[in-house]
Amino acid sequence: MGLSIIFYNAGVRLYRLGVWLAARIGGNKKARLWLEGRRDVWNGLKAAVKGNLPLVWVHAASLGEFEQGRPVLEALRQQYPGHRILLTFFSPSGYEVRKDYKGVDHVCYLPLDTAANARRFLNLVRPRLAIFIKYEFWYHYLAGLFSRQIPVLLISGIFRPDQVFFKRYGGLFRGLLKRMDHLFVQNESSLHLLQQAGIPHVSLAGDTRFDRVWALQQHPVVLPEIERFIANAQVVVAGSTWDEDEKLLAAWWSENPHGQLILAPHEIQESHLQRIEALFPEAMRYSVFARTVQSPARVLLIDNVGMLSALYRYARIAYVGGGFGKEGIHNLLEPATYGKPVIIGPIFHQFHEAELLVQLRGALVVKDITSLRESMHALEDEYYYEQTSEIAGRFVEEHQGATRKIMAYIQEKRFLTRV
Repeated sequence: MGLSIIFYNAGVRLYRLGVWLAARIGGNKKARLWLEGRRDVWNGLKAAVKGNLPLVWVHAASLGEFEQGRPVLEALRQQYPGHRILLTFFSPSGYEVRKDYKGVDHVCYLPLDTAANARRFLNLVRPRLAIFIKYEFWYHYLAGLFSRQIPVLLISGIFRPDQVFFKRYGGLFRGLLKRMDHLFVQNESSLHLLQQAGIPHVSLAGDTRFDRVWALQQHPVVLPEIERFIANAQVVVAGSTWDEDEKLLAAWWSENPHGQLILAPHEIQESHLQRIEALFPEAMRYSVFARTVQSPARVLLIDNVGMLSALYRYARIAYVGGGFGKEGIHNLLEPATYGKPVIIGPIFHQFHEAELLVQLRGALVVKDITSLRESMHALEDEYYYEQTSEIAGRFVEEHQGATRKIMAYIQEKRFLTRV
């Protein structure tokens, strides 16, 4: 175990060095934000924890994990209004988007996982409960929580046989799982893996993202400018797209003189927007359209962050990007909750919800222009379209409820007190 910690600490230091090199020499923007965002963490935390109110610490690796845990954050705020909530992120892609999130009392980067940082953080924050969302098992933070006898929960966890926990040399991290108070997992395979590894305190709760997207459908957001753009036309909404998605969509779009297309790319840097405009010369940016009465072309390019989950409501067909690269597909539950047929790329097997929806035929998989053309043509048949739509919507409705199970456990164990 001692040797494992030595290797772990060395890995953490090497990671920080790699980030520094990427920021200072490579000019990597995310690496620069990662470093700069941690410079004033301690002063911000000191100001945030003044007073004697009890505190809940919730950690998310990035934006996707935050959205996954958001229903639990909102339930904590509602049921325990006398507690402060601290939200930490590891990645700039989460912090930079949600640093102004009003559902918690303070948002900040998590300092790098060293023994000194973990000790300083926990002595300052003194949480009554710590909740980790899906991923990230930082040794020094968890060890510090355990030594202080602070309850630790994992929510929306998902595990695979190839992870370090289930390897012969994975004892260090397997030990962390064994010392957590409870693990709430998304699927049965994760449940069985953990039980076989000698971890009994685990429950099949499901994915809290279903609760999040179900709430979106129950309380839909109105986007007047999008309604003005669409009028009475049928629109394809392509969300969280990357270069390969956009090239494929451009090839298909060039063959289709009718309908409208809304593109909401994953990255909205100017260079990426310009590449999209080269593929779709007729596209108009949302920021331009929103301040003019001019009628746009048939392609609207979303150049902001935060609209996508509401955008899908206006689609006839949704295309969810990421399925042609190492990042994998993005959140297909957001369009599915509105009962929209979903088209995705071929890299989706690491996402349990995607595998299920594909098996149920509520999502269609494409690998090239031919299969995209065939899928779009198939959805022109109204009977097939209605079937696919119903499957997608029912899939979300039937899988909600994870947040309720997690909150019931917190209440049962009396980790927090109602004030």
